[in-house]
Amino acid sequence: MGSNHPIKIDVRLIAATNRDLPAAVSGGTFRQDLFYRLNVFPIAVPALRERAEDIPLLVEYFVGRFAKGAGKNIRNIGKHTLEQLRAYHWPGNIRELQNVVERAIILSETDTFVVDESWLRRESADSPRPYEGLSALGDREVEMIEAALAESHGRISGPSGAAAKLGIPRQTLESKIRRLGIDKYGKKPPTSK
Repeated sequence: MGSNHPIKIDVRLIAATNRDLPAAVSGGTFRQDLFYRLNVFPIAVPALRERAEDIPLLVEYFVGRFAKGAGKNIRNIGKHTLEQLRAYHWPGNIRELQNVVERAIILSETDTFVVDESWLRRESADSPRPYEGLSALGDREVEMIEAALAESHGRISGPSGAAAKLGIPRQTLESKIRRLGIDKYGKKPPTSK
């Protein structure tokens, strides 16, 4: 049942995003007043690739956690495996590391943790994927999205969809399509006179 008496509470709001909110405020896609309400104590967490020194500790934690869950006794972490994990670029950040460790634990048949090298595809920085760097190429963004949509025949999600071709989440692509006024079947939006 409710009450007629006020109850004093102490609330802390934690908000997280991977968007560049100052840029969104400047671009008019995020409310300035809301940004200043939320931006009391910002905490920037760098990507895993920028924190290679944290990888051994994270691997040790995930190995312990997943080994216990799988009922396996992992006593050692292979030195070569640890070097591979530290050298990898981690485009999927900590979730990708977590998934790689869990897969290795599930498939492990010894007490030494090792990762199959094929799981850590190395892509040369000199040869980016065709649509890599979408956010950095704002002036070509519409062109890149339209090309990916044309290749996927308007399909956005799934392994052969435009989002997979661009290397971005489906929700992000749908948001960009709406924001930029792109027709997913290749029809240009009408221009105002």
